[in-house]
Amino acid sequence: MSATPLPATRAPLRIYLGAFGQPGHAFPMLALGRRLVQRGHQVSYETWERWRPHVVAAGMEFVAAPEYPTPAGRAWTITAYEAAARAAPSTLAAIRASHTQIVVHDILTLAPAFAAELEGIPAATLVPHLYPVGAPGLAPYSSGARLPRTRAGRRLWWLFERPLRSGLELGREQLNAARREVGLPATGELHGGLSTQLCLVATFPQLEYPRIWPEHVHVVGPILWEPPASGAPVLRTGAPLALIAPSTSHDPDHRLVRAALTGLRGLELHGRRLQVLAALDNRPAARPIRAGFDARLVNWISYTQAMSEASLVICHGGHGTIARALERGVPVLAVPHSGDMAENAARLDWSGTGVRLPWRLLRPATVRLAALHALGEHRRLAANAARLAAWAEANDGATRAAELIERALTRAPG
Repeated sequence: MSATPLPATRAPLRIYLGAFGQPGHAFPMLALGRRLVQRGHQVSYETWERWRPHVVAAGMEFVAAPEYPTPAGRAWTITAYEAAARAAPSTLAAIRASHTQIVVHDILTLAPAFAAELEGIPAATLVPHLYPVGAPGLAPYSSGARLPRTRAGRRLWWLFERPLRSGLELGREQLNAARREVGLPATGELHGGLSTQLCLVATFPQLEYPRIWPEHVHVVGPILWEPPASGAPVLRTGAPLALIAPSTSHDPDHRLVRAALTGLRGLELHGRRLQVLAALDNRPAARPIRAGFDARLVNWISYTQAMSEASLVICHGGHGTIARALERGVPVLAVPHSGDMAENAARLDWSGTGVRLPWRLLRPATVRLAALHALGEHRRLAANAARLAAWAEANDGATRAAELIERALTRAPG
């Protein structure tokens, strides 16, 4: 987690990026690639076809990643490790064609990692969220449990170490099966998808629990990007704003939007009526949604733009949305849906930058109560969020990651 400034390299590097997936993984890598291009490097980015225009606009070479769509009405029949093994040969060919010197892959995108190892070149991992590797005394990642306050609490989590290790060992077996398929030896690492050369954790250090950090792991700060905005809805001047910013891949019936629009009606902040702006994230509702008085419902909005005006952000707890809000100094009400969202919500609570409401309790009345709590604590939450915003202003995550990539290559053997 060193914060020592690093000089830019003198000669352009040939860097290969890989992130196959949804915005929460593709967009941070795109932001990193854009910064690398701005620093004079030649960058290729392997990702899904839908992101091609943005990759090209950022000055990178686009490489089409293989996509394995789910058959209609059926479960996905290929695991992430099997997908990585299938994709590795074409990724290796692209890396060789571009004379790549270093690879940077998303935590869930292992084909470029396999290819880099086969080619004998350095590889770094970009983790676009909290660091998922456990440590003694910490609750299991994604459990949603806060940092234990007592020795007894830390001992309690030790009891879960063995069953958790069994799950990690099963994942390692699946990873090693994929490694053998592409011609790589088995790994003994329980988190074998993470680089042991350089791991870039794109979150706020203030959201990470205290721990002893490996030398190759660096918490660089959020690395954020979103599609350019075409405009913003007209809002009531001077009124406090609550922004409802749902997840990009969950809640297809817009339960959070519906509950929040109903529950927030008539609320006030510092004696002024709260206005509400809700986005559908480019996923039109199957059933009508009533916005009501002092509320606007839009299909899509630039979160960067809207959060600059917001007093409170209500979301599912995706890391990108939380990081964007805190980067703007805005407290968050998180209603975690699945995956690592519960962990993100727990870190909000622990850092004093937001509040959380369990998904199973989601109702208009509970959203109202949680929002009242957040608004009642607004000065304290906003002051803590402002400190993270000030840190982000002084510490650009993409720049720091680019510097570490440059240093990794200059230190690599050969």
